Amino acid sequence: MSQSYAGHELESDVPAAVAPASTYRLQLRPEFPFAAAEAAVPYLATLGVSHLHLSPVLEAVPGSTHGYDVTDHSRVRAELGGEPGLRALARTARTHGLGLVLDIVPNHMAVPSPLRLNRPLWEVLRDGPDSPFARWFDIDWEAGGGQVLLPVLAAPLEEGAGGELEADGDVLRYGEQEFPLREGTAGLALPELLAAQWYRPACWREARTALNYRRFFTISELIGVRVEDPEVFAATHAKVVELVREGVVEGLRIDHVDGLADPEGYLRRLRTAVGEDCWVVVEKILARGERLAPAWPVAGTTGYDALHRVDGVFTDPAGTGRLAERYLELTGLPGWEETAEACARAVLTGDLAAELTTLQRLAGAELADAVRELLIAYPVYRPYPGESELPAGALERTAARTGADAVAGVRELLLREPVFAARFAQTSAALRAKSLEDRAFYQYAPLLSATEVGGEPGDPAVPVAEFHAYCAGLARDWPGTGTVLSTHDTKRSADVRARISVLSQDPELMGTPTGADPQLAWVARQTALGLGEAPERAERLEQALLKGAREAALHTSWTGQDTAYEAAIAQYVGAVRSVPADGAFAEAARANQLGMALLHLAMPGVPEVYQGAETEYRALVDPDNRRPACFPREELGRLDAGAAPRGPAQEKLALTAALLRLRRSRPGLFAGYTPLAARGPAAEHCVAFARSAGLVAVATRLSHRLAGAGGWRDTALALPPGCWVPLLPGAAQEASYDGEVALAELLRDRPVTVLVHRE
Repeated sequence: MSQSYAGHELESDVPAAVAPASTYRLQLRPEFPFAAAEAAVPYLATLGVSHLHLSPVLEAVPGSTHGYDVTDHSRVRAELGGEPGLRALARTARTHGLGLVLDIVPNHMAVPSPLRLNRPLWEVLRDGPDSPFARWFDIDWEAGGGQVLLPVLAAPLEEGAGGELEADGDVLRYGEQEFPLREGTAGLALPELLAAQWYRPACWREARTALNYRRFFTISELIGVRVEDPEVFAATHAKVVELVREGVVEGLRIDHVDGLADPEGYLRRLRTAVGEDCWVVVEKILARGERLAPAWPVAGTTGYDALHRVDGVFTDPAGTGRLAERYLELTGLPGWEETAEACARAVLTGDLAAELTTLQRLAGAELADAVRELLIAYPVYRPYPGESELPAGALERTAARTGADAVAGVRELLLREPVFAARFAQTSAALRAKSLEDRAFYQYAPLLSATEVGGEPGDPAVPVAEFHAYCAGLARDWPGTGTVLSTHDTKRSADVRARISVLSQDPELMGTPTGADPQLAWVARQTALGLGEAPERAERLEQALLKGAREAALHTSWTGQDTAYEAAIAQYVGAVRSVPADGAFAEAARANQLGMALLHLAMPGVPEVYQGAETEYRALVDPDNRRPACFPREELGRLDAGAAPRGPAQEKLALTAALLRLRRSRPGLFAGYTPLAARGPAAEHCVAFARSAGLVAVATRLSHRLAGAGGWRDTALALPPGCWVPLLPGAAQEASYDGEVALAELLRDRPVTVLVHRE
């Protein structure tokens, strides 16, 4: 099998590989069901992907736009077309050479309305701890006085909410919600009836301090599931395992693996169930110096660690420092380390107070302060069962606040008490996510492109040498790991971040944001710059700024909304209508967009393209990034017919299609990793590497600063031995190179190039 790229015939060497060549993420929802995905298969096959990555497909809360609120693990979601629809999609995909990867949710289920949609939870609330389903959920019956707290009331019972509760047959009603009544209690008066139940309806605000079931982060509508129990695992995974064993599904993405009591134990049980050929990656957020546990039986992570490295190599460290200085001076807010610690303390003692109370009760009063301080100081998402060494820096900081004896006591508990260790780890993961991703990243905003999951806003730039070392490590240790740039969870898509990161090369482009709230004015300016001119721009900006302000919790929040402050947010949108549109900015954004796409698609790992991101894709935080997908079918058809790419959007599409097709037809080209170093006055602006012995990728970094310094001049790149030809069409497509080549010539048509070895 052969395929033509830029006039050069490339022989296919497709092996029978377990890992996909690439994946394409589709966000399923009632408006985009299996049938719509099936209709897109011919286009996606033409684009060059090897697998479709589907958002969760099991039964979920009616109308759910994401599917992470699972209600029934035994059924494929009817609103998407049910199991027949999924199997039809798999058959159509297979006829076009594509496989399916499923996103599965082992950590939690929905607490839905109507509640009876979650049958296991309904039966637990009806029958209590003797229910056969009681083992499914992490419920602390002792802490609740024998009842499960249900934070469903609009106000406390003593303030009149009880008047809206009424018994009706075998259920208790509250508005449109209904809850099961314990057998034999239906005829009791309301006070006695409530006291007799296995649950206690309470005001929603009580969840912060009195909730006695484990939940997903701070979302009380998602209850934690005990998949560490073999029976619970079997019941909640039977349908997924069936789909894998029958060949309907070839890969799995494991959502929020850090929420599990024992991630490694879970993954080993899953591997046994699905077999060795199923590609499995975990949503695991690694800190910059953290590494994935080598013993985990997975291909790697979902790729946020790669996102941080790719973003970082296009970020100018000098400019980020100047932006931070200006931001702190303008806003009067603290620096990154202080912000991160303050947010951790506020979230742990506020939103996660119930979880903290549980841990402190398990540890005892004498260790309560050390538990709190160690959680705040913990530098990564969580410890894991069996780890004998905890981070020294966290232990030292905690000891300085609470004393060495208390720290030693907590450390002993983590090593010797499995229940405490599991709950500490699960709380730690929730704390890191809520305090960093969902608060500190919104408060600290010198460079918004750096405030992405897995990133380090205080030190976002990644040197070229560090990028190369990271890629070499992936090629050696995790060649089948996932890599991403845009996802359903990224706060800003890759192309938005590419535009914002130009500011790190020229901080003067920020201007001087003005407004009653300097922090919001700064955020509004960068958000508008990243989005640029786009459909429904004002509405999308306002929604993103409102969500950001509530997450930051500086002046308003989700649970304490300041209506006057929120009403004024629209004024900031109007004040940032004028954004840089000059040629220098546009060219720098283009270089970043294409450079990031090239590195992502050519580096080690399995690249994932988010729906629509094969072309220029500008999206803000969800729900903006979950808007219906737009597939550039016609544009791809014109490019395939020989039309020259026009503008960054078509250039990105041409680049993406060429590399995806090459990955699918000649995966052997994407083995190994060898850094290539440029020589000359602008060498720092080149990031280049070779894969195997047959492919070279070259990208321009910090192009705005490069142009200001006089361009490439006589900077050159030494290619590996042999004759090299361009993969992409252009003025130089008939050229061939060997030995050392001037970068001004190599990158004459565009700021990136891909070369393929000619035999």
